[in-house]
Amino acid sequence: MAFIIFSASSSFAAPDGKALFTSNCASCHNPLKDATGPALKGAAGRAPSKEVLYKWVHNPASTMASDPYYKALAAKYAPTVMTAFPQLSTADIDAIMDYVDKYEAPKAATVAGDASGAPTSGNNSNFLYFILTAVLAVVALTLVQVNKKLHKVAAEKVGYPIKADVPWYKHKLYLAIIGVIAFIAVGAWMTNGGIRLGRQQNYQPTQPIFYSHKVHAGINQVNCQYCHSGSEKGRNAMIPSTNVCMNCHKGINEYTGEAEYPLVADDGTKINGTAEINKLYEYAGWDPAKKAYKMNTNGTIAAKPIPWVKIHNLPDHVYFGHNTHVKNGKVACQRCHGPIQEMDEVKQFSDLSMGFCINCHRETKVQFAENNYYKIFQKYHDEIKSGKRDGVTVADVGGLECQKCHY
Repeated sequence: MAFIIFSASSSFAAPDGKALFTSNCASCHNPLKDATGPALKGAAGRAPSKEVLYKWVHNPASTMASDPYYKALAAKYAPTVMTAFPQLSTADIDAIMDYVDKYEAPKAATVAGDASGAPTSGNNSNFLYFILTAVLAVVALTLVQVNKKLHKVAAEKVGYPIKADVPWYKHKLYLAIIGVIAFIAVGAWMTNGGIRLGRQQNYQPTQPIFYSHKVHAGINQVNCQYCHSGSEKGRNAMIPSTNVCMNCHKGINEYTGEAEYPLVADDGTKINGTAEINKLYEYAGWDPAKKAYKMNTNGTIAAKPIPWVKIHNLPDHVYFGHNTHVKNGKVACQRCHGPIQEMDEVKQFSDLSMGFCINCHRETKVQFAENNYYKIFQKYHDEIKSGKRDGVTVADVGGLECQKCHY
């Protein structure tokens, strides 16, 4: 009985206004500022009635033909036309309106690391091993010297002849040890250099526009897939075109977070956020004063692509599909890109080596349950149900096969 009640209550749970706004409205609307469409905060109160509001969302073309308020609103934002959302229920629309009415501008907050277990930058343990090795070496040398002194004192006491000490730089054993250590060190340095040839970990080029992922993905919680829409649909995550940026920046024409979140480049240079937005306008061909696009003589928008500098480069013989990892594997962006929501200037966080990928495939458990992509692995499903295994790694489903990553 309790299960039935729980199921029923879950089925009729209140819609998530924030999620509905993000997935349906955020591309054209801002709660507080006019963008491609009007600011939505208070939109329910400005509508002639709730019934007319519902009709507008479900069928804008029909509503603006019959209602003076929405006809005037459509004329104000022409030639852009409101998209119809017949799939939204009245409860969904109420949830969206309730969310935007309660929405407040983001305030100062500490941006935390990814809570999903994504890797974060930390101290390199190799440095700790080096310190411990050095300390142990000093202790060993000290004990050797103490032992020699004690041996000398004991020999003098019993009258044994004492041989003159040979300087370390003339001692054959010491010279042999130093030679072996030097040979190993040089060999390790050359081998490591050869292995890392062509890798770009920590590569951080200067971009034409200072785009802060910390401000967008961290503070303002812009979903990664909103800009990088290809990450769930294809091999490449895609760099957003200027019109995607302008969906928000038609209304956001200045950076107001200087006090709480000053923009500073890695070299210490202070960045003027509003000036960077103006650079976007230049590339997009937008006139912020007239709030209209500049036009060429042939009638096209005077826009030009932003020459972003590519950061993450893989060898030509390596295949990596974002959709396989993001959509099917449910891998968080931070797993490879690091704490991207904390970066003002993006750098290559991981070395993206073969070892990095292999270890990830060996250690990472795929989200096997309720994932149709893995429904053909019936054996593993049965073993999980029977308790023989508690999960399935990428390696278990062929993640170590050469052809998975190489042409």
